[in-house]
Amino acid sequence: MSSGAEPARGADGGWSRRRFVGALTGAVAATALPAPAAPPAEPADAAGVGSPPTGGPPSPAGSPSSGRSPAPTARRLFLGTYTSVDGGGKGIGLATYDSATGAIKSTGTVTGVADPSYLAVHPDGHTLYAVDERPEGGVTAVRLAGDKVLGTRSTGGSGPCHLSVHPSGRWLLSANYGSGSVAVHPIDASGALGERAALVKHTRPAPGPGQQGPHAHQFLTGPDAGHVLAVDLGTDTVYTYRLDTSEGTLAEVSQAHTRPGAGPRHLTFHPGGRFAYLANEVDNTVVVCGYDRTSGRLTLGNAQSTGTGTGTNYPAQFLVTSDGAYAFLANRGANSLTRYAVEADGARLRLLDTVPVHGDFPRQIAFSPDERLLFAANQRSGTVSVFHVDGSSGGLRLAGEPFASPVAVCALPL
Repeated sequence: MSSGAEPARGADGGWSRRRFVGALTGAVAATALPAPAAPPAEPADAAGVGSPPTGGPPSPAGSPSSGRSPAPTARRLFLGTYTSVDGGGKGIGLATYDSATGAIKSTGTVTGVADPSYLAVHPDGHTLYAVDERPEGGVTAVRLAGDKVLGTRSTGGSGPCHLSVHPSGRWLLSANYGSGSVAVHPIDASGALGERAALVKHTRPAPGPGQQGPHAHQFLTGPDAGHVLAVDLGTDTVYTYRLDTSEGTLAEVSQAHTRPGAGPRHLTFHPGGRFAYLANEVDNTVVVCGYDRTSGRLTLGNAQSTGTGTGTNYPAQFLVTSDGAYAFLANRGANSLTRYAVEADGARLRLLDTVPVHGDFPRQIAFSPDERLLFAANQRSGTVSVFHVDGSSGGLRLAGEPFASPVAVCALPL
């Protein structure tokens, strides 16, 4: 797991997820990629697949792009933490937030969930899913009506750190960081999880410089919904699999390799579906990627700046607005958010600026469903920062004092 403590070696001699330190501020770069062939028509069930796992659906009327102001509403917020570290949480944190002001109020805890470090919600909005980031990893389902724990299933690996729900709502995808594997679980009509349908361990290529083995860090669905992609920090590779949507099995179709030692962590698709943006944790870079929706093949462009200089920074997660105009990157070492203008229909990121996150070690970021607010979970300071997002400029403005939440590693606003 990653508590944000000083670097430590795991039992296998490789880095555990407790290994992060600070960084500097810095420079600007931009990279463009030629567009892949025009994509086929998007399947009816794939709408919104390109948005990040915790980002919410495309903007409705009243979103930043519409120019209309929604009425203030108390909405639900779920908070991920570590339960096995000093000062950690007791389970999944429950809260509400004001959709106009961003103010957060605690409402309790869902107990009985171990180390719920990453959260995702079912497309129908009725069920929440959490990883149990422990040596014997699991995934847990929680019915939101009554916040009832429905049960936990083994991921077949260690230290699961990410999960997402296939847009069909039938499959849960999870990434086991410790063992470098990805798993698929069926989801039944109640939202509960069935026994694992697939488990694939990354055995090739060999681990990158400084790595002792594969470390799967993310598992998400591509814009075509037929392909799923696994980002592996340890092997410097993004794997594409074809998902059998009837059986839940996986068949590898391609690999995309970063430069050695990049340490890819998080991939987010542009809403057009032809490009994606990859955050490289170890070498402090980002990459614009082309995506072929027919084959599922990802093509990586040149590495470019996070705007934080050349020091240690460990970029964490990308968000892209649903209109495809702006992208945001969380920087844990620099404790900042990088703002990019998205140009050339998604083929280019132009670095605009960096904004202080007003917390320490922003592990994860997420939009509210209308994208008027951006939430940053700051692991080391145990806080959640909330920003107002200007829909016309992508500008960020802090929405009051950050909210205290023990070892905050994930914030999921609904």
